[in-house]
Amino acid sequence: MKKVTLCFLSKDDSICLGMKKRGFGVGKWNGFGGKLEEGETLEQAAIRELKEESGVDAREEHLEPVGDIEFYFDDRPEWNLHVHIFKLVTWEGEPTESDEMLPQWYAHHEIPYEDMWVDDPLWLPDMLEGRKVQGKVFLVNEGKNIREHDFKVF
Repeated sequence: MKKVTLCFLSKDDSICLGMKKRGFGVGKWNGFGGKLEEGETLEQAAIRELKEESGVDAREEHLEPVGDIEFYFDDRPEWNLHVHIFKLVTWEGEPTESDEMLPQWYAHHEIPYEDMWVDDPLWLPDMLEGRKVQGKVFLVNEGKNIREHDFKVF
């Protein structure tokens, strides 16, 4: 199972999402992140991916761990992921478009869940309310439907 990071920029009652322009998750709004490179910690990977995808600079001590979710794709086991989710309220620079992502700010009540991964409405609202999430999601139909899920919120 691949370890990956996912990082959300948050200010006031808004969150910055990126429209995935290529690769895994193309056409979906999501946080910024990706796979760990050899020798990287989760925090180093989160900061590197955030910089590559949005141009934003961040520091490890500002990363707030807010989630730990395992995703299992029944029909595509090579896509199985262990996602480590971070929130940032302090960073430098403004999110800008990259080859991979087009950033956009959304008020919490305007998040485009219909254009995100099918599981996001199950846990993202808790994260936005300041809670942490941990769980497992079992997906079918190449991630279009949820077969089963189990979340703990604390």
